[in-house]
Amino acid sequence: MGTTASAAPPPPPPESVHGNGMAATSPFHAVNGKAKSIITNKVAPVVITYNCKQEFQIHDDLRKSNYKVGRISDAMPEHYLVQGEYFMVQDVYGKADVLSTAASFGAPNFRRVKGSSYPLYGMGQPSVGGFGRVLQRLQAQGHQEVIFVCVREEPVVFLHKGDDFVPYTPRRKENLHENLHGLEKAQPVEALELTVRKELHDFAKLNDDVYYVYNDIEYLKDEPQKMIITCEEDVHVTEEVYKRPVFTVPTYSYYRLPLPVEGAPLEEDFDAFVNILREHPSLSPRRAAPAEPPALLFGCQVGVGRTNLAMILGALAVNRLRGESRPPPLEEATDGPPEAKPVFRIIQTLTAKLPNGQQVTEEVDRAIALCSEMHNIKEAIYENKSKLEGIGDDYQLEGNSTKEYFRNRTRQSLERYFYLIVFNAYLHEQYPLAFVCNFSQWMCRHTWLYRLLARMDLSELSAPPELVTRGARVLVAGEYLAPDVLRTAKEMKAPNFRRVPKMPVYGMAQPTSEAAGAVLAHLTDQKRQHRRVLWVNLQEELVLEANGQIFTPREPSRLDQHIAVPTSDPHVIEKLESSLKEEILRAQKWLEVTLEQEKQMKMLKSVATPQEIFARHKKATPALAYKRVPLPECAAPREEDLDELLDAMKGALAEDSRSAFVFNCSDGKGRTTTATVLSVLTLWHFNGFPDFTEDEIVSVPDAKYTKGEFQVVMQLVRLLPDGQRMKREVDMALDSVSETMTPMHYHLREIIICTYRQIKSGKTEKERHQLLLRSLQYLERYVYLILFNTYLHLEKKDSWRRSFTLWMEQVASRAGVYDILNRLSFREFETPTAGEAPLARLRRRWQRQNLLPELPFRGRFL
Repeated sequence: MGTTASAAPPPPPPESVHGNGMAATSPFHAVNGKAKSIITNKVAPVVITYNCKQEFQIHDDLRKSNYKVGRISDAMPEHYLVQGEYFMVQDVYGKADVLSTAASFGAPNFRRVKGSSYPLYGMGQPSVGGFGRVLQRLQAQGHQEVIFVCVREEPVVFLHKGDDFVPYTPRRKENLHENLHGLEKAQPVEALELTVRKELHDFAKLNDDVYYVYNDIEYLKDEPQKMIITCEEDVHVTEEVYKRPVFTVPTYSYYRLPLPVEGAPLEEDFDAFVNILREHPSLSPRRAAPAEPPALLFGCQVGVGRTNLAMILGALAVNRLRGESRPPPLEEATDGPPEAKPVFRIIQTLTAKLPNGQQVTEEVDRAIALCSEMHNIKEAIYENKSKLEGIGDDYQLEGNSTKEYFRNRTRQSLERYFYLIVFNAYLHEQYPLAFVCNFSQWMCRHTWLYRLLARMDLSELSAPPELVTRGARVLVAGEYLAPDVLRTAKEMKAPNFRRVPKMPVYGMAQPTSEAAGAVLAHLTDQKRQHRRVLWVNLQEELVLEANGQIFTPREPSRLDQHIAVPTSDPHVIEKLESSLKEEILRAQKWLEVTLEQEKQMKMLKSVATPQEIFARHKKATPALAYKRVPLPECAAPREEDLDELLDAMKGALAEDSRSAFVFNCSDGKGRTTTATVLSVLTLWHFNGFPDFTEDEIVSVPDAKYTKGEFQVVMQLVRLLPDGQRMKREVDMALDSVSETMTPMHYHLREIIICTYRQIKSGKTEKERHQLLLRSLQYLERYVYLILFNTYLHLEKKDSWRRSFTLWMEQVASRAGVYDILNRLSFREFETPTAGEAPLARLRRRWQRQNLLPELPFRGRFL
């Protein structure tokens, strides 16, 4: 935003001539009711006040184009808005000081961790004078060293009020009670505060040194208030307030560590906290002699959520500093042991897989209890879960789904707890090593944590089968979801049936019992004579055959959005399918189904699960082996998925080297293509690679990218042993598989760039974001194919005894493969910081399999 007013030294006499040769003198004018001299030059008018003590320039055109005005209501005066949209509101209101400590201690909700010797303190936002009293109190309590960490992510400025400076924050008119959160980290919050200060000073200069602020946003009585701002020194920024005590208190230190209001901090936030521990000798594991740790003071706006989180981090750090196996016991009497609550499955799995997981989790629970005077993170999870599951029929609150609100709150609080446990495990390992790697790097070496986090919400596992018979969900026919583009249903009974040329590898959409029989007869006839057939079902959604048709349950308002079952365990999916079948047969009622062209009411009598269909076929075709390996719809396969596919193929080839391999997903397209490519690569490693043809010179738009030569892919190629060959073999397999798919217009390499190019034509920001996610998922799928081929090459000498999952963890991870995947982006088309975007990161990309509106909450948060 341009500068529209600037203070300057006293001007030269009016008779002077400017360096541009133009006379500067002009008559006096009345501006805002006061006599002022207007001196013109080529830049802008210079206004000299009547007392000749002030001079500033007014860039009229710039002001009109960039500065916006607004008001809260028609009865209030109109004034300039910070950043063109924000009102300045007093930061903390009286009711927020629950502990009533502002008057006595200097800050709202000032406290020390309860019943403990730990020197950990928390507080809400003080004024400048109040903060001085806080420091005096800590010194009076004998703390020789004080480290203060401000965990606010929103901009705060302090305005001169009486003999103190009081905090104010910019807020939106739609919600004057809520600060600005989730701001882009491209601009540090300190820089934004400087911008706000400059604007407030400029606005005041344009209005007789007055700017309007709001103190009582509850009732808006006598609002807005006039605030006098004569110079920039009348506005302080956070850095000035909290850094200046360093000059008077040599043992004081200040840090700004912006933390999110909801959910877990980002990995770089944990890195910043670790850097604080690294920088202070008194917190270092290599300190010369044991000493009392410094007082750690944390503060946010009210001193509750973020302050509580930071205090827990401090407790875990001090716990490691003292070398204690657990935090000290509470000194205060308690009302008996707390009520035992069921442990969330994600926490059960996390505790079981972490080294010393039970101890690590118990230490976090104890730290949470120590810091729970204002807020208890664990209790918040169960409170949100209870409210979520207690809602019967969903309803809208301020235009939003109430169930979705509490579902998100449950996820966010559970994610925060999850990350506290993970960070404590990191401290256990890295604190004795003086943090040889930061938290971000450590997470990239333990990516199973991201995989676990991606399946935090397991509510779909408990969705009752009665949803279909009650009409809350409908059954959608296969022909609606998977049009027979390849026109094979007439001959083979199976939609989109195809064979990889010269290979015993086949793909198709989900078959009916009749179609499966026709395919098996085709593969075992006199011409092909396959004595063993491995059939792999790749669906992660529920599937049934009823009245000779394939059906899958969907939400009535989102027929095109599949409902993934959040598990890799095929037995769980098969059990859910059996329950759905039994419910349909028990209900014996007409159900609404969606066919290719219309909706109909049908009575479903003959119902079977895929497991039952193939069990019947195995009796007639002993050569058949059936396996279910659920793959995500658009994302890359998980490491354990690739292990399952490889193990199944190795078993089949061990029994018969001429085994046939059949793969199906819902439409025979994305997941089927991925599995057939993996199968082709595996067979080449068993039977030998064909001769490669020279690369064709292609002269079409985006030819480079249709060949998969994205910057991130070529970075991986340079990293891998014989990387060009690894990629070339995958490309040959892709071309071979896609040769018979021309009518589908589907080729993995091409679909990457095609999807990315569609972003520009997206009608809404959400649609464009969804297309970006899809293109990144396709790109990641391509990367995983190259990695899997590299694994097959390097581990072949040991007959692949080490799993792909272990190879990725023990070999590829150390080489930096996950670091590349953690900055996945289209660098050639985007800004240099694209690798820092949320979807470029493993955490967010794996958490969000799609960005479509979430499906309604139907079960329980397990």
